[in-house]
Amino acid sequence: MNSKKKPQLGTQSVWAGEEASLLQNATQVPIVNSVSYGYKDLDEWLDVALGEKPGHIYGRNTNPTVDVFEEKVRQLEGAEAVTSASTGMGIISSTLFTLLSPGDRVVSVKDTYGGTNKIFTEFLPRFNIDVMLCNTTDHNAIEAEIAKGCKVLYLETPTNPTVKIVDIKRLAKAAHDSNTIVIVDNTFATPINQNPLSLGADLVLHSATKFLGGHADALGGVICGPKDLIDQIYHFREINGATLHPTAAYLLLRGMKTLELRIRQQNKSALTIAQYLSNHPSIGHVYYPGLPSHDGHDIAQKQMRGFGGVLSFELKENSLEAVKKFIPHLRYAHAAANLGAVETIVGPPATTSHVECTAEERAAMGISESLIRYSVGIENTEDLIRDLDHALSQ
Repeated sequence: MNSKKKPQLGTQSVWAGEEASLLQNATQVPIVNSVSYGYKDLDEWLDVALGEKPGHIYGRNTNPTVDVFEEKVRQLEGAEAVTSASTGMGIISSTLFTLLSPGDRVVSVKDTYGGTNKIFTEFLPRFNIDVMLCNTTDHNAIEAEIAKGCKVLYLETPTNPTVKIVDIKRLAKAAHDSNTIVIVDNTFATPINQNPLSLGADLVLHSATKFLGGHADALGGVICGPKDLIDQIYHFREINGATLHPTAAYLLLRGMKTLELRIRQQNKSALTIAQYLSNHPSIGHVYYPGLPSHDGHDIAQKQMRGFGGVLSFELKENSLEAVKKFIPHLRYAHAAANLGAVETIVGPPATTSHVECTAEERAAMGISESLIRYSVGIENTEDLIRDLDHALSQ
């Protein structure tokens, strides 16, 4: 048997990046809370400060615990380089403000996460950056906008909360034909289900707060890609100060050890629950890429290994009042503004993904006020279905 063969994703989730950082025979990565790092040799200190020698000088720049977390994600995504930030939005904003300057143009889709959408609609235009948001599944329209010229193509797939699917390979080819940088938010899919870099993307990012950490106890963001681009994003982040805290990095690392196990269960449960809801008389519509009826099902089958742990649905009684009546009857679901945790989490976009947006803005993005986002946890599938059945019967 070839011992040098690259380990599978579950093994990488446990071991990747850790062995070189273990101290004094410990089996777990330490939390290094030091703000600064001392050097008696001034020449060595200068070499580290200039990046000519590995090491650390100041906590806002780098940290040993954070390095291990970054390295684990880098290996799972198959990237050349990686950097992180204190939150998912920290890495998204750092990336966009690094790569875009006044006069540049960015093309994206209408269905991005609400915070990302706010950057596109509220902040970038203030800096004279032209933003074009296309209908998410209209690939012809996106390609046409790319052909007009743009510095960045920003994609999210599956999207939050409507779980629409974008063809990464197709759009990355069109973007590269126009010398455009392609960024993909891979938060919903995770590296277990999808690797955008292998499909042609230049940069892949995650809100590590969600599935990567998996326990709803640590904030973080991370981005992977070629060293020349990552170095630029790191420089912006280190100067602007959105540094990932070492304790958060430790918690994210601990959570990632079970990443493949969690995703495997969440994939299975989400598909089973989506099938169940599709046949329930109280449900108007179910959105999940694992369903053959989903508009993006064929694309998802090509570019994903699993369909993810998030689905959304609308009650047949299509109103926010019906949602308010339904959610309190769920026993095994937190009504909370998060997703990707070991516990099931539920809520409407008005209080979760698009709380920053007005009802009119959500409507313009095709998000109804009666939509319910359901992030499946690792509970037994049968218990979650019984829980949903009970709540729907009320």
